[in-house]
Amino acid sequence: MSRAPWASTESKTPPKDEEERLRELGYQPVLARRMGGFGNFAISFSVISVLSGCMTLYGFGLGTGGPAVMMWGWVGVGLFVLCVGMALAEVTSAYPTSGALYYMADRLGGRRWGWYTGWLNLLGLLGAIAGIDYGAALFTGAFLNLQFGFEPTPGSTMLIFLCILLLHAVLNLFGVRLVSVLNSISVWWHLAGVAVIVGALAFVPDHHRSAEFVFTEFVNDTGWANPFYVAAVGLLLAQYTFSGYDASAHLSEETSNASVTAAKGIVRAIWVSWVAGFALLAGLTFAIQDYAGTQNSATGVPPAQILLDALGTGGATALLLVVIVAQLFCGNAEVAAASRMVFAFSRDNALPGSAYWRKVSSRTQTPANAVWLSVAVACVLALPSLYSATAYGAVTAINVIGITPAYAIPIFLRLRAGHRFEPGPWSLGRWGRPIGWTAVIWVAVVTVLFCLPQKSPVTLESMNYAVIALAVVLALASVWWYVARRSYGTPSAYGNAREQAEISEGIV
Repeated sequence: MSRAPWASTESKTPPKDEEERLRELGYQPVLARRMGGFGNFAISFSVISVLSGCMTLYGFGLGTGGPAVMMWGWVGVGLFVLCVGMALAEVTSAYPTSGALYYMADRLGGRRWGWYTGWLNLLGLLGAIAGIDYGAALFTGAFLNLQFGFEPTPGSTMLIFLCILLLHAVLNLFGVRLVSVLNSISVWWHLAGVAVIVGALAFVPDHHRSAEFVFTEFVNDTGWANPFYVAAVGLLLAQYTFSGYDASAHLSEETSNASVTAAKGIVRAIWVSWVAGFALLAGLTFAIQDYAGTQNSATGVPPAQILLDALGTGGATALLLVVIVAQLFCGNAEVAAASRMVFAFSRDNALPGSAYWRKVSSRTQTPANAVWLSVAVACVLALPSLYSATAYGAVTAINVIGITPAYAIPIFLRLRAGHRFEPGPWSLGRWGRPIGWTAVIWVAVVTVLFCLPQKSPVTLESMNYAVIALAVVLALASVWWYVARRSYGTPSAYGNAREQAEISEGIV
């Protein structure tokens, strides 16, 4: 990425050795620094994954505002998320550690700020694994339906989901070099996939919707009468997709020149996804042949019905396979990011059984136990989908409601710190405060929005459980604080004998 005009301090001084910088931040390096700048960008781009988020929640968007909210919501949300990403990148440059958000909050605001930020971030990351991989299972079921006449059921979808989780756990156990290679492939797969899907939908069908329909048609199937409320709820499609870019920060201890490349990776992943996602949503919406039929598709996946109606069974099957592979790349990258968060949080004694979860394999220099914990919790979060059709929407909302506030906390604390904040080599300069406050205000707004009920009347089936999940996590974090507060803490500087002993015990 070319140097941004606001990055006024970038590269003015020779880059400091990242291992030395990590020791200054309090940690002995134990992870392998084998990821380059492109690989770091690739992991955030893969986690954002427009072929996962846009495709998985497209059916949700069809009924919560329809084409107009999907298209203009994508543009508006993308702009605000770019502000969040730039502000977060600036703080990442100053604190390039695997702990990422919670470590930043701890340093800028104190132990309690770090504690609650960490639990919110962890909730969001684990919810993201569940949402991404369950979405891939839904699309795999639709693919099997088109190819073999397979009838997806909640039970069979859960079985596919478990197989995907196992695959991602195994791939992550081989080490960060394989993760980096897979993410690099993922970038080109996503970009080529979007180009192929949009191109096919543009040239093959005989009939296309008008531009007026794509950009102005408003559809409300929520049961709520207020169109502004419905449009606000409909922003979940874009906001859910634009999450997970903190992966670049979580992999910073395994990235070369992380103080610069991790910050760049966050920003680049957002704007590239912004452009690609708009093209994908436009291509799908122009190609809708039967709106009601798309919403009530026998495949269970509305985008699959669009491809089927526009391209026929053969074309739809081939492109569904492209989407599924992209979703698998996305889920694999998310497991990598979440496991590093588990490792880092355990390294600072924040989780029950921390001594076990922070162990690092001496062969692959990968936090293997943290990988298994991440996929196990994601499995538990998705289990209600066996019994409730609305549970998957709740999982995606849990992801957004957990991770989005966690983005804003270190940004807010950096703004509160004022001149006490010492920027890293990638800085927003004079733009830091206006961009930062825009980011904080946006996050506050969407956090409230995504606690609101999405369907009317509100029943046990249609209730938005994200707010309950948020309350439960904050309550558990508060209770655990009184158990672990004596042992939890980020080190002030590496060199303390007890800290060295704890870290060395984590190498197996």
